Amino acid sequence: MKRFARIIGTGHYAPQRIMKNAEFSAILGEDIEEFVGGKLNIFERRIMAEDESPATMAVQAAQSALEAAGIKAEDLDLLIVATDTPETISPATSSKVQHLLGARNAGTFDVNCACAAFVTGVDIAAKYIGSDEQYEHILVVATYGMTRFLDFHDRYTATIFADGAGAVILQAQEKPGFLASKLIADGSYHDYMGIYAGGAQNPITPERMERGEHQVRFVKKFPEDTNSIHWPVLIRDILGRIGKVESDIDFVLFTQINIGTIQEVMKELGLPWEKTHTIMDHYGYTGSACIPMALDEVMRANRIQDGDLVLLVGSGGGYAMGAIAFNW
Repeated sequence: MKRFARIIGTGHYAPQRIMKNAEFSAILGEDIEEFVGGKLNIFERRIMAEDESPATMAVQAAQSALEAAGIKAEDLDLLIVATDTPETISPATSSKVQHLLGARNAGTFDVNCACAAFVTGVDIAAKYIGSDEQYEHILVVATYGMTRFLDFHDRYTATIFADGAGAVILQAQEKPGFLASKLIADGSYHDYMGIYAGGAQNPITPERMERGEHQVRFVKKFPEDTNSIHWPVLIRDILGRIGKVESDIDFVLFTQINIGTIQEVMKELGLPWEKTHTIMDHYGYTGSACIPMALDEVMRANRIQDGDLVLLVGSGGGYAMGAIAFNW
């Protein structure tokens, strides 16, 4: 019997603290509304409390997804955490999430390809289910705690990034769910944006902290059309392999970094705005977690129906990109 991975539950979590653009304008001594609100469509974002962390947010999102799926943590066979803001460098954040969640029967590992990690994690999970009968239920949870790595006086980073988590439960079924995927990367961008101290190459020192190297930094500027060029290429590659065309897409979600890029790509694909969804206006940019957070909002609003062709398209620093297609 051929096995297919289907998403049977979604969930997300956002911290309670809301930080609006006006608060940043006061901190920075300049009005950020035109750029952050007008261009990026970010008007507020969520910030972790002192007693929260990427692991605790992941657990909240996972519990919501488990409830939606109607299964228990003990039913999970594998737990994948998608993040580039890990709880610790070692061990993996997934170990702590497994413990806090009570998923005692699940194997665990982390996936880090920056903000493309969720799509990549779901791709991995679907292929585990398709190739190995011991995996019946897999949790993929993306968690993003980038505010812990921000200089709140840096207008280029602090005004964009936020915290949150999103999760999905995949189940092995006979009916096709996961259809196809495509991953691409260009490692020549590895030194453009990131957190460049704290790893084995550049351990934390007082001098590096003084220079702010332990915080997220834009070192070089990415080409503005990177996503608008590559997203349609990824989508058309997948559609060609499953015998579909752009008009067959019922819903598509993108990394939530720039609403203008999403609008441009939807127009190029000939798709109405109603076939996508954005959350950056109220959650800010939540990196690897933004797609599952948006997906959960869409699912709870009943905007995706059984049989719909759904695509998820993610981008991350480094850079890495990925897209996956599901028959819902």
